[in-house]
Amino acid sequence: MSSSERRPATPPQAKVFLEGRYRKLSRDLPQTVFFCPDCKGHPRRRRGCARCEGFGKLTRDSVQELVGWVLGAAFKTRKHKFHGAGREDVNVRMLGAGRSFVIELIAPRQLDVDLAACEAEINRRNAGRLEVLGLHWTEKARVSAIKEARRAKEYRALVRTSGAPDAEALARVLGQRITIRQRTPGRVAHRRADLERERWLELVSCAPAEDGWDVLLRTQHGTYVKEAISGEDGATEPSLSGLLGVACECVALDVTAILDEEGREPEAAPAPAPRAPGFGADL
Repeated sequence: MSSSERRPATPPQAKVFLEGRYRKLSRDLPQTVFFCPDCKGHPRRRRGCARCEGFGKLTRDSVQELVGWVLGAAFKTRKHKFHGAGREDVNVRMLGAGRSFVIELIAPRQLDVDLAACEAEINRRNAGRLEVLGLHWTEKARVSAIKEARRAKEYRALVRTSGAPDAEALARVLGQRITIRQRTPGRVAHRRADLERERWLELVSCAPAEDGWDVLLRTQHGTYVKEAISGEDGATEPSLSGLLGVACECVALDVTAILDEEGREPEAAPAPAPRAPGFGADL
């Protein structure tokens, strides 16, 4: 008998899947761990890395870490994966009802966990930065369901302009769904293929604000919103700049709602799985 035949089979790793929503209230928090692109956070390479100065990351923490640290301690595991229903930029807040996520806890040694207490602890630790809502047991199938769903978004932007928008142009554009074409922006060219995408944009409102214009707009999934506002030197056509006849710059951006695919109704929260605490493990 070979050694492989004598060796007992390795038992499958238990996994717990939890679902909820997060509201990101600060502009310095990425969704997942923001590893340094030079050293990739490698324990040895990061020691001499000039970019991150040995830290291995470009931000102190992330939504993934702030949620994972509390849940990892409760379930007694240090291994987890974070699955978001899309993501926003580091400096973009996620407001409204929040963004859906599933966290996958790997090989937990404790299953009898009070999820309401975990949610309260996450929110207590991160008051003013991060809020988790509706944490509940879920199934592995929810990972692909939330990642593959096509959801339009509603955004509120503070826009700085080179002058007052043309009143007639603004009246023509308000409430109209406009088709735009976007090339991959320069800021993500290092990780995205250079493609031209066709998306829609809808300007809901545009009102004077203290430092510019308060703009509310809805966009199709996959729209680069900052570039849809500025135009990025013609990489997006038409852009808000072109439509309003003035140069526009996005100074601050918030996601205010996750909508259905057509951009009309807010995404409905899924019903919690009917499972009692302690029975959330999948093998």
